[in-house]
Amino acid sequence: MSVSAHPGGATGAPRRKFNKLVSNPVFEDYSLRYAPKSFRTWSQYAVFSAALGGIAYLADQAIGGSLAVQFGFANAFWGIIAAAVIIFLTGIPIAYYCAKYNVDVDLLTRRAGFGYLGSTITSVIYASFTFIFFALEGSIMAQAFKLYFGIPLPVGYALGSLIIIPLVAFGMTLLSKLQVWTQPIWLLLLFSPPVAVLIADPHAVANWVSFKGASTSGAGFNPLLFGSAAGIAASLIAQIGEQADYLRFMPDKTKKSSFGWWLAVLGAGPGWVILGAAKQLMGSFFASVAVSHGTTLAEANEPIQMYHAGFTYIFGAGFAALSVATFFVILSQIKINVTNAYSGSLSWSNFFSRLLHVHPGRVVYIFFNVGISLTMMELNMFSILGHILGFYSNVAVAWIGAVVADLVINKPILKLSPSYVEFKRAHLYNFNPVGFGSMAIASVIAVLAFFHVFGEYAAAYSAFIALGVSFILSPIIAIATKGKYYIARDTNYHAGVKHDAMTCVSCGYEYEALDMTGCPFHKGNICSLCCSLDAECHDQCKQPHANPVLYFGTPADLSR
Repeated sequence: MSVSAHPGGATGAPRRKFNKLVSNPVFEDYSLRYAPKSFRTWSQYAVFSAALGGIAYLADQAIGGSLAVQFGFANAFWGIIAAAVIIFLTGIPIAYYCAKYNVDVDLLTRRAGFGYLGSTITSVIYASFTFIFFALEGSIMAQAFKLYFGIPLPVGYALGSLIIIPLVAFGMTLLSKLQVWTQPIWLLLLFSPPVAVLIADPHAVANWVSFKGASTSGAGFNPLLFGSAAGIAASLIAQIGEQADYLRFMPDKTKKSSFGWWLAVLGAGPGWVILGAAKQLMGSFFASVAVSHGTTLAEANEPIQMYHAGFTYIFGAGFAALSVATFFVILSQIKINVTNAYSGSLSWSNFFSRLLHVHPGRVVYIFFNVGISLTMMELNMFSILGHILGFYSNVAVAWIGAVVADLVINKPILKLSPSYVEFKRAHLYNFNPVGFGSMAIASVIAVLAFFHVFGEYAAAYSAFIALGVSFILSPIIAIATKGKYYIARDTNYHAGVKHDAMTCVSCGYEYEALDMTGCPFHKGNICSLCCSLDAECHDQCKQPHANPVLYFGTPADLSR
């Protein structure tokens, strides 16, 4: 990115100036933009490894253990499997479009039926996912601090939060290295305890299958408990957003790299849930193992208790087992919470830039997101984990259902949704009833069901209701509106002329053409971020006789 000596905008106002955090691509990571080719220097393997390293969390084990304790083995097992199938299938189109068009899930959502301002609510939904799970992971780390070092939980919460901030400030540049370097040791420590338990204790699996936890119905299958378990597990559906934060840095797909590109996208995108579901099942298994070692049901869902019990099968019941378990828990929580903090900073940046027309930099929102998470930890959110995730899943599933319906039905089948991904404010309506409307309606119905308004079965299956209603309503509303609210104005292209970089008339920096738009207010090309932050233009470009000026490029560049 280079600085141009371009003069100010149409009104003679001084050129927009960003602070050093925004102007530094290492810190900023193009947080509100299309990720340009010049910045995407990582290999397919590096992006894949970083994205997969981003799911090195123990919340899966905590959730799996909680489900086993609360609902018994059979209901937890089939609930985890059902949620995993839904998460995998819905993750495929989102991962593909984010990797192909090099945008995060927020920019994709704008285009996928929500509109420029309509997607602000999904930014909050996604940001909520990051700070809920940051708080969950931080609680798990604090539990390890307490058991090993004797540090009180409130102090452990603060310590676990503060050590993340300097690591995540450098964005993808540091995250990719951190995840790659720590991956081998993490995988070894993840899988060695269950293997050791299975070898040493021939009755471990039988004890797991018969584990009834606190369920009064025993370990047998119960449709109500199954639905509730699946709904809680489905709260992880928003994880695809964190995977997309890595996938947007995928190199361009070529004929030579096509197989590897698809393998990386599917593995790092929806493929996360294969390992995620295995970890949840591992958590339910270790909950039964921990109980057999004398851990109470109230503590059996704590990963430090699970892995302490697991490592005793390798190192014996002593200091070594506790030390290795503590190291593994802390390593896992650092690996995931840098991702939670990073993704949360992207989402909050998107949210506030649209509503307030200011962008102090992604790094600022790291502190904001971590502060919310720390507050939740201090309020002991771990003790009501199931209730929080069960409620949250209704809204998250409705959002993802609406986006997926647009990508797999409205776009390729109905052809009411344009073929390319348009994320710039200048080309989008503020609200599109297709995605925004279907998500809002589905969320309201599902939340009412969750609170037993429609009976106990509807309450147990509220997440399924959210998915079905949003997925069905999206194409119905698209047909009813004839796709009118997707694109506010078309681009005026100069066919056959291709410029790799263009200068923004507002800030004077150069960006790739796909991040630029013609602005009649500033009388020139403007970058997508300056366009988002402009509070004086009053969307002049969308007025009937606006005559937006120019683009160098062709429509084929957008639908590549």
